[in-house]
Amino acid sequence: MAKHTMNLNNKPFNSIKNGTKKIELRLYDEKRQALKENDFIEFNNRETSEKILTKIEKIYKYPSFKELYKNIDKKLLGYLDDEIASYKDMELYYSQEEQQKYGVVGIQIKVINDEK
Repeated sequence: MAKHTMNLNNKPFNSIKNGTKKIELRLYDEKRQALKENDFIEFNNRETSEKILTKIEKIYKYPSFKELYKNIDKKLLGYLDDEIASYKDMELYYSQEEQQKYGVVGIQIKVINDEK
């Protein structure tokens, strides 16, 4: 089992920490291709430097965020009931060209601990 490190903005970090976001979305690039079920990911909050340790429960691979959003419940992605979930939200981070090149991944995680 390996331990990986990823940075997150404050809002998604807190959504993972409080249990409302169970799947982290990323480009399935070389770094993410190394992820395996039962590995650990330490998320670093870009704004506060707080860290949380999570364990990978399942990995979902799709050709694009559009396909991923069709197949995964928005609540698992951290959206609230009254929020509109759109794959276009992810295009702020990853272009369609990058998605075509690598594909995308939904990483289902469980918080192991949070360090104060």
